[in-house]
Amino acid sequence: MEARLDLLGTPFAGTLMKHFNTAGKAVTRSTLPGTVQQLVMLRASQINGCGFCTDMHTKDAVHAGESDQRLHLVAAWREAKVFTDAERAALELTEQGTRIADAAGGVADEVWANAVKHYDEEQLTALVALIALINAYNRLNVIVRQPAGDYRPGMFG
Repeated sequence: MEARLDLLGTPFAGTLMKHFNTAGKAVTRSTLPGTVQQLVMLRASQINGCGFCTDMHTKDAVHAGESDQRLHLVAAWREAKVFTDAERAALELTEQGTRIADAAGGVADEVWANAVKHYDEEQLTALVALIALINAYNRLNVIVRQPAGDYRPGMFG
């Protein structure tokens, strides 16, 4: 399988991706816990059917020390006992923020209120930005049919 378009192969595409990546680095450097960031990116990528991002975020999470058990259970996080209340709040916000069209009005007030219980303003800002960014990356990769499976942790810097 070959990608329909090389997202790094032209000067314009390179410039565009550089800006996406800069925003991602700001989130990475925020006080939002890295574990939460990995879980959010993986869950959104699963929902969106982005094989490339699912592969990347699974491998990055393992590389960062995440357990196989928790990664296997991300798709069924509601039934799993291995996630903290804060992680559950982030996963619920991720699901509703990713599936915006599935609910009139977007994210439910109770889901937002639950996230507010666990995260401060900087962390909430980072969480919302991360959900938006990973959805953008997912859409880019799904549209161009970016192949999955070859990612190695750290290969993008």
